Amino acid sequence: MFNAFKQSVKALSANPARTVLTTLGIVIGISTVILVLSAGEGFRSLINAQVGALGSNTLFIQTKIPPTTKNRAANSSQASGSFSGVTITTLKQRDLDDVKKLSNVVNDYGMVTGMAVASYRNNEKSVIYYGSSAARFQIDQHTLKEGRFYTQAEDTGADQVMILGSNLATDLFVQDDPVGKLIRLGNLNFQIIGVYNSQGFAGGGTADDSAYIPLATAQKKMLGIDHLTIAVIQMQNTNLGDSTAAAITSLLERNHNITDPAKDDFSVQTQAQALDTFNTIFNGITILLIAIAAISLVVGGVGIMNIMYVVVTERTAEIGLKKALGAKNSDVLSEFLVESILVTIIGGVIGIVLGSLLGWLVAFIATSSGLEWAFSVPLYAIALAFGVSAAIGIGFGVLPARSAAKMDPIEALRYE
Repeated sequence: MFNAFKQSVKALSANPARTVLTTLGIVIGISTVILVLSAGEGFRSLINAQVGALGSNTLFIQTKIPPTTKNRAANSSQASGSFSGVTITTLKQRDLDDVKKLSNVVNDYGMVTGMAVASYRNNEKSVIYYGSSAARFQIDQHTLKEGRFYTQAEDTGADQVMILGSNLATDLFVQDDPVGKLIRLGNLNFQIIGVYNSQGFAGGGTADDSAYIPLATAQKKMLGIDHLTIAVIQMQNTNLGDSTAAAITSLLERNHNITDPAKDDFSVQTQAQALDTFNTIFNGITILLIAIAAISLVVGGVGIMNIMYVVVTERTAEIGLKKALGAKNSDVLSEFLVESILVTIIGGVIGIVLGSLLGWLVAFIATSSGLEWAFSVPLYAIALAFGVSAAIGIGFGVLPARSAAKMDPIEALRYE
């Protein structure tokens, strides 16, 4: 076997250009797999960081449109707000007051969202704003870069105070200190009392580009509503998450006079359920991307098989000579099979290194953007890459190797 390995190394080094081109498909496929799995781990760390910032002991209530004969497609909608022109207005502050009386509930807050143009001097930007009660700051673990949070008294009084996301503060104020200055949001002036540290992505968009104002201000002065679209509930014991969610569901069904659970106009979801949903979706996407990368691996394997057939043809006379001198079929088979495996292993190693570098580059760009993105290359990804490389080398190399091993030495020696 050592002799076969030595002969394979010699053959590959004799044609470096062909060796590089042969391994290219494997390199691309393996590096793509490593990149996808590495980026996947980084994205998971980002989501976990977001969950940690919201508090792992929280669950969410969102309004949703119950299924009817007119909007049957909405039966799976979790939209908080409007969907096809329909707005759910049944979730009220009194619901949260009742929820807070449950034994495992420590705190809660309601929230509404809207969109308006924020402007300061000559700078303006269309932003999403969040209106929530001051209880938010007792649950949400995001921190301020400067300034302070608004108080419950400011929320109750519908004061026009605002906290800016880090990007929004930079976009509107550039080098100026925003705290204490007035900003216009829609038709109202707000005093900036604080600026968040970078929060990353939340709610499907970037929280750093958003504005945060008291709930009563958003309801009464900006939107003209008295209902909520989202509520965040803080639990004392996370192990009782499912039972707490069930208790909240029963309470809200009573409050909303709902007798058929299929007609609920709200959904209750724990952090664990949210993570399970995310993992299910993300795992599906990961499998899809790996399947696409596998196409490249198959193409690379076919390329290796074709090249090995060419190599066998070029070395026909050499094979005939070796067999005439006593080489067994197994010796010839081993030599060409080792050469095929060696090519794929080299491509696999290069692919792992390249994929890891690309994964690190993605992590570097993400962290430079203020995201909590951890770089890692899972060990199972490396094991998978080596396993796939070896399998391709054997699978696509065995046919050319067998073709070489079965050659008749006399016919092979006649080949020119």
